Parts: sequence; C-alpha cells; structure tokens
Amino acid sequence: MKNRNQTGLKLAIKVGLLALLLGCTPKINQENYAKIQNGMMMAEVKAILGEPTEAKTASIGGLSGTNAVWTDSNGASISIKFLNGKVQLKTFVGE
Repeated sequence: MKNRNQTGLKLAIKVGLLALLLGCTPKINQENYAKIQNGMMMAEVKAILGEPTEAKTASIGGLSGTNAVWTDSNGASISIKFLNGKVQLKTFVGE
C-alpha cells in the first residue's frame, strides 16, 4: 500500500511540474501571432496569448477602440488594435 501511495505522489509531482513548465512557455512568438486573425474577439485572443501586459480603451459614440500589448521578458511584443471588440490591426516585434 505504501508503494502505491509513493507512486501516486511521484506521478502527481511530475504532472504538476509539467503543467508549470507548460505555463511558463512563452506565448509571445511568431506562431501565436499567426493565429490571431482580423475579426477575432478579445476573448479569443486572450485564449491564445493570455491577459495583455497593458490595454487602453477609448469610446466615442457607438465606437469603442482598444489597444492591447503583450510583452515578454525578452523584449518581444504583440500589439493588437480592436474596434468594437474585434481585431483590426496587429504587429509583432521579436528578438
């Protein structure tokens, strides 16, 4: 019984470490940038890139514009401009 508990604990630790490593995988890269398409909603972009490092929104009348930027520790960044919640323009600056 003790061996089975130890094996289960070891497996849980390995799974936890793998999840941690995958969570640390840089999301600001050319591959993820290519996944972002005009017309995508902010929620779809966040599912790919996570929460933006910075975002600014302005509204005038019935229009709402947001400029969101995702930056990593290596200086790479993805900047996306949204109009009424949908991607209109994107740029990638990589290392």
